[in-house]
Amino acid sequence: MAQLTAQKRVLHADLHGDRIRAASGSMVAFEGNVDFKSSGMGGGGGMRAALKRAVAGESISLMDCTGHGRVYLAKDAMDVLVVDLAGDTLTVESEHILAHTEHLRLDVQFSGLRGVTSGQGLATTTVTGQGQVAIVSEGPVMALEVAPGTDLVVDPDAYVGSRGQLSMNLVSGVSWKSLVGEGSGEPFSLRFTGHGLVLVQSSER
Repeated sequence: MAQLTAQKRVLHADLHGDRIRAASGSMVAFEGNVDFKSSGMGGGGGMRAALKRAVAGESISLMDCTGHGRVYLAKDAMDVLVVDLAGDTLTVESEHILAHTEHLRLDVQFSGLRGVTSGQGLATTTVTGQGQVAIVSEGPVMALEVAPGTDLVVDPDAYVGSRGQLSMNLVSGVSWKSLVGEGSGEPFSLRFTGHGLVLVQSSER
């Protein structure tokens, strides 16, 4: 089974006759006998899923990496984090996906007003199944816990993804940017309730 390992800003993908999918153009080097082929837009799911992604404005250009050897992957010298999934779901902005093992399924989850106000489109990507997914971030990722009775408020520019039984709501009012005079329009933030983890990057876009 393919193994993904993060080494600071580089992802090591070790292949043993199997396949991973990675962001197009992210390969910086490889060792061994590995073939690369474009897998188009999105993470599979057929024509219906591809159309859904296109309508939502949440497309990911991916390539298949197949064979035996090690592939080195990176994106704009961003930090890399590998998330292990055991049948659960990770919700993540598509721009943060670097690679995933082949038995994971990618789909689109509509995010409504959050996407409109953050300029990130109307949807985020869900990654579901058994395997590993590598994500990139501007600076190290913080995994912040949300528990019943303990809500979490996040700047939308710092949001990377989340997992668990969480609800997300748009909150208007004073934000970090409005305090320092960088905000435009009505300030807002994201409020998470429920139980799970929210992944936040340490540098804002």
